[in-house]
Amino acid sequence: MKFKTAALSLALLAVAPALVQAQINQAAKPTVKKPGGKTVQKTIEEREPIDDDPAVKLTEADLAVAKQVYVGDIPCELGATVHITPHKKEGFFIVRTGIQRFRMHPVESKTGAVRLEDPVGGAMWLQLGNKSMLMSQKLGKRLADDCMNPAQHAVNEALKLNPINILEAAPVKAAAPALSPAAVAGTAAAPPATPADAAAPAAAPMPAAAPAGTAPASTPAAPAATTN
Repeated sequence: MKFKTAALSLALLAVAPALVQAQINQAAKPTVKKPGGKTVQKTIEEREPIDDDPAVKLTEADLAVAKQVYVGDIPCELGATVHITPHKKEGFFIVRTGIQRFRMHPVESKTGAVRLEDPVGGAMWLQLGNKSMLMSQKLGKRLADDCMNPAQHAVNEALKLNPINILEAAPVKAAAPALSPAAVAGTAAAPPATPADAAAPAAAPMPAAAPAGTAPASTPAAPAATTN
């Protein structure tokens, strides 16, 4: 009996470190609360702290990102809506939901997603290929989630057929990505690009050199040019 008790104790001691480490790993995973109270793991972008420096100077790269921001009224889960309007200052946006209002600007992101920040309000707007979310790092929770405009809704439906973890990777590059209303306004559709190989007809092969002492063969007439 004593032998069995000692063996059990040794087995527990051997397993204990693994259990403790598993608990530590689980506790180390950063989480955030969704609207409604559900706790989920943070995305890569949500783990990045917001720059709290209010003296913001946008670069050309930042202004390019600003042109990709979807503006207008964007419906979210649980009946919420996020309103995004361009600010009078180029590259800045006013992001509102309910009674909360933020003045945001684009920043560089690790995943290639469109990321807006409010250094004063401590909030972040993250625009992915299939959805967007509004997070308050100051409160440690998402203020709005699963926000989709029509283009994002189409991508989300496609992901149901071919699921990937878009929150942990760079957004999917579609063959013909939808532009934001701000980028589309006042622009004309460009004609499709012509492949380089089809831009000019292939050169005709050079005739083989005639053997010495023989008369050269007559050169065939070049084919008439055609138009498509």
